[in-house]
Amino acid sequence: MFIASTLIIFGLVVVGASFPESFGSAAESALATVTELFGWFYLFSVFGFVVFLFGLALSKYGKVRLGPQDSRPNYSFFSWISMLLAAGFGVGLVFYGMAEPMFHYIDPPYGDVNAETEASARYAIQYSYFNWGIHQWAAFSVVGLIIAYFQFRKGQAGLVSSVLSSVTAKHPKIRPYASWLDVFAVVATVMGVATSLGLGVLQMNGGLNAVFGLPENGFWQFVILFVMFCAYMLSTWSGLDKGIKRLSNLNMILCIGLMLYVWIGVFGGAALNMEIVGDDIGLAAATQDNITVALFEMFELMPFSGVLSLIAIMLIFVFLVTSADSASYIVAQMTDNGSINPPLYKRVLWGVLIAAICFTLILAGGLTGLQSAAVLSALPFTFILYMMVIVLVRELRADRKAMLTQLYRRHGETPVGADAFEAEELGEEERLRRAPNVVNRRINH
Repeated sequence: MFIASTLIIFGLVVVGASFPESFGSAAESALATVTELFGWFYLFSVFGFVVFLFGLALSKYGKVRLGPQDSRPNYSFFSWISMLLAAGFGVGLVFYGMAEPMFHYIDPPYGDVNAETEASARYAIQYSYFNWGIHQWAAFSVVGLIIAYFQFRKGQAGLVSSVLSSVTAKHPKIRPYASWLDVFAVVATVMGVATSLGLGVLQMNGGLNAVFGLPENGFWQFVILFVMFCAYMLSTWSGLDKGIKRLSNLNMILCIGLMLYVWIGVFGGAALNMEIVGDDIGLAAATQDNITVALFEMFELMPFSGVLSLIAIMLIFVFLVTSADSASYIVAQMTDNGSINPPLYKRVLWGVLIAAICFTLILAGGLTGLQSAAVLSALPFTFILYMMVIVLVRELRADRKAMLTQLYRRHGETPVGADAFEAEELGEEERLRRAPNVVNRRINH
């Protein structure tokens, strides 16, 4: 899997770096076509995942633990939330938190309202919350929940192919190709992280330019990436408990400090308010001109702009370090047969590859194409995710039934924890199990 994943990623990077404009145009054209034909499917699926997760949490399966039934969390609630944010899409919130609402304000989706009006400002915030709110969390959560359940409760490898092993086992012809599901997951993960890392480097360079006047060029972008690389290699060497956990906690503290000054996750709301009340103060134009410095242009219009800009730069840096560290850990895990503790050399190797991919595409201008390609990969993966959800529901049913049966026998044939239908089913199965006939022998054996 490691060799196949590396070759595919290398091929994509070579194409993206050698022909950035053609690769970007082709990827954006394909993305536009897929969005037009399957946009409804994306919306339906993400909404379905939200409904599924709420239903699962409130159902009789909601109390099933991700590990053994007597297990307890290894991390505090604060650390857990911090790692979710820092290792997930926190850097995206900082990068697009102000810019995305401004883009929708300038160019409302589908032209439903007039541009640069109060109506388009409200529309922009609604769209941005939809893109970065509970729906995006749901897409992340479904995958994480299923992989965690099978890895920590069922003792299987943390791989997509392991989750779907019960499906592929019934189809011998497709079983040899199951490992390609893991290759696909590795490639999609690396492409997404490399893109996020690249965009973050550009934004940090823009921030340093706005605060200290450093030029926006390849040299300083290399310096930023190198410092970032050293930081997440140190974090990788420290391990999950010391590296990712401590960086995530630091990030959350910085986030809280920044959000106390500019609402919760609503850089865009503040920017839109300034643009409307200030009668076109230039934030919209700044966003269109250079998205990487748009946030810092907004800070220039606020008190303590230098302090805010420094906090934002630190926030972006720690977000990126944590994201790269967690990504190298996950990819190393997947390419080490789903091991919970992949060897350090694999984590370091993937960290080096991600940084090299990022810098190559920054210099060649191929980040846009890779970003579009990463979004395109979501379409086939959605179908895989549907299969994973079906397998999870089947396993949860079997899991609950096994627990109820164990309790039933332990408590003298009392249906502890079962509802009326489950209690009747348990009694019937116990009667058949004891019956001295062919059915009994089949049930016992």
